[in-house]
Amino acid sequence: MAQIADDKLSWQYNEETNSIATIVKHLNGNMLSRWTDFMTTDGEKEWRQRDAEFARMDHNVEDEILLREILMKKWNEGWACLYSALDSLKEEDLQKEIFIRKEGLTVMDAVNRQLAHYSYHVGQIVFIGKMIVGEKWNSLSIPKKNE
Repeated sequence: MAQIADDKLSWQYNEETNSIATIVKHLNGNMLSRWTDFMTTDGEKEWRQRDAEFARMDHNVEDEILLREILMKKWNEGWACLYSALDSLKEEDLQKEIFIRKEGLTVMDAVNRQLAHYSYHVGQIVFIGKMIVGEKWNSLSIPKKNE
């Protein structure tokens, strides 16, 4: 996201696609819901407003820096919640049953399920970023060799 201009964080390819801002809001809501009290409460919390995560964020030019600050706060808050939950685990917890949307899963299965979900969305953020930045994109891994 550091490579994306403030005024492009809400950019959408079309009305059917999500912006980086929308994906960050969704990741935040998902992570907080899934990992808050995850051993004792269902991973889909009653207080989560999933549909609101996908609502377009309308803002004006003066709000663009504030939008980045809000998104980075949400980004960091979500990951901190996940890392805190993972740090609390002991080996004997991995086979315990927890629930997400009333579906029983082992902790290990829930972790793997959520990490796959998060990597999917992080990949979307990278792809959208590449679309926005174009040839000036700085690779996050091993860049292609110029021929």
